[in-house]
Amino acid sequence: MAFKDDSFYIEEILKGNSNFYAPLVEKHKAMVYTICYKIVRKAEEAEELAQDTFLKAFDKLDKFRGDAKFSTWLYRIAYNAAISMTRKRRLEVHALDDFVISNYSEDEARENLDLVDLEDQQKMLQTVLLTLSDDDYLIINLFYLKELPVNEISSITGLSAANVKVKLHRIRKKLYAEMQAELIKSADV
Repeated sequence: MAFKDDSFYIEEILKGNSNFYAPLVEKHKAMVYTICYKIVRKAEEAEELAQDTFLKAFDKLDKFRGDAKFSTWLYRIAYNAAISMTRKRRLEVHALDDFVISNYSEDEARENLDLVDLEDQQKMLQTVLLTLSDDDYLIINLFYLKELPVNEISSITGLSAANVKVKLHRIRKKLYAEMQAELIKSADV
């Protein structure tokens, strides 16, 4: 199905034609679900959050000012809902010691990883991605997998663009450090 610009649907909905909301949902449901799932990591909760996101967006559509794209506004609602849910669950995340991360060279990690074949690197990366906090996991996902620009990630997460860049740098260092630890573990076996 070819979708029209979001503004067309929004104008129609604000005129009272609520049946124009269905194409907006259809157009954005995959990304809203993905954002929710990447944070809560449970399919049922992600589905519930996605539904809640669309209900909340519909209820607040008259408050949408158009300063940003509708999708960015909608994704921000999804992000906030998912973060709120994880805070309520109070998941404990074990972060790497910042001292270890700050004293670890990315070049050292790259050199060591070059010794491992690509398939093993992919498996290792998937394993260490699961060690990231929910926020870090989402930022990496939005930047590398969804290929969103830093300014859009900033709008979605509420972080400044500079903070997003710093977080991306720290997350990469953390991933390299974790992969190095995995390499050491596999060498000991």
